Amino acid sequence: MHRPIDPKVDCVFKTLFGSDDHRDLLIHFLNALLAEDLAAPITAVDILNPYNERETLDDKLTVVDVKARDSARRIFQIEIQLLVFANLAPRILYTWADLFSQQLQSGGDYRALQPVYAIWILDATLFRDRPEYAHRYRLLDDRGRALVDHGTIRLFELSKFDVDPVQSDAERWLKFLKDGESLDSTRLPAWMQPPIMRSAMSTLNAFSEKERDYHRYQSRQEALRVQRAVAYELEERRAAEQAALQAAEAALQAAEVERQAKEAALQDKEAALQDKEAALAEIARLKALLDQQTKR
Repeated sequence: MHRPIDPKVDCVFKTLFGSDDHRDLLIHFLNALLAEDLAAPITAVDILNPYNERETLDDKLTVVDVKARDSARRIFQIEIQLLVFANLAPRILYTWADLFSQQLQSGGDYRALQPVYAIWILDATLFRDRPEYAHRYRLLDDRGRALVDHGTIRLFELSKFDVDPVQSDAERWLKFLKDGESLDSTRLPAWMQPPIMRSAMSTLNAFSEKERDYHRYQSRQEALRVQRAVAYELEERRAAEQAALQAAEAALQAAEVERQAKEAALQDKEAALQDKEAALAEIARLKALLDQQTKR
């Protein structure tokens, strides 16, 4: 029986790209999404944090990432983020920098540093003011020259991915991640016909067909629903607090404008009073002068 499986769910994603049994999927995925960055293609990898399918259903895979190293000692990180939060961009940079710095042990030589390539798959929109779905970040000067061959950070927003027809391997993987849940292995579209994509689809089928795997998948789906509900509630609360803060600031600004207006009006009254007092004093002076002239 066919049951839809979302490849973005943590246990499925880590089975696809983070298990030793599917290194071919990981290698193809990395070569596809990093084709613009790699001087030489990846031929073999060691997974640094292999996924153990015996992990219990109660385990919380809050960080859904895969780390690997190839024969050239280059380091690769793949992370999928289903929810976007305010400080995600600094986190992306921090995790890349942390991986880069972890290469050196105490007393290590800087010549041992190798490029670190990070791939972030976002299921939500991070950059609302940018229409493109793919982003590439490197350490460059103002003339576009690299300081060192340090690697790249690649970021893909699936919410913006709408490529038709799908042609490149990178596009196949992104569409697979975005629409894999709706695919039927008995009627795969043309873009899913390459053998490597069929192999990825068979992994989804395994979660659909094996009761234990499907139960694990459903458990993770429920956990994600709870996470989303909590995140949305926090976002709504944050938005309400922000709106209340903006309203309070607007009220303070209005009160300040009113205070300044009253102060200006008071200053005008004081100036008018001073003018009146000066006029009365002038009248009194002239009257006194007139009285003196009359007495003479």
